[in-house]
Amino acid sequence: QVQLVESGGGSVQAGGSLRLSCVASGIRLEDFYMGWFRQAPGKDREAVAQISPIGLTTVKGRFTVSRDNAKDTVYLQIDGLKPEDTAMYYCAARMGPGRSAFAIDGWQYWGQGTQVTVSS
Repeated sequence: QVQLVESGGGSVQAGGSLRLSCVASGIRLEDFYMGWFRQAPGKDREAVAQISPIGLTTVKGRFTVSRDNAKDTVYLQIDGLKPEDTAMYYCAARMGPGRSAFAIDGWQYWGQGTQVTVSS
């Protein structure tokens, strides 16, 4: 059974940083493209970062994505947090690059999410 488990979310003040983690089980993480997404209340889910099996990254804005295949873990570093970053953050996995790094569709596995709340 494949599981992706996110952690590291929390409540922080604007200007702070967080590092989110996504631990995978049931798959060989090194074979998968990994993505990070977020969804704020009342808004569509949006992609914020992707990392390929060999570590090539595509990111938006203040996000940094990295992976440690030996630990079956992918990370999302968010710096300079703003209240508009408040959202549930999800990781996802897929075998191929998909039609676009920031496409929402085509991901095979999703985690349950970790909440990030930023206060001003």
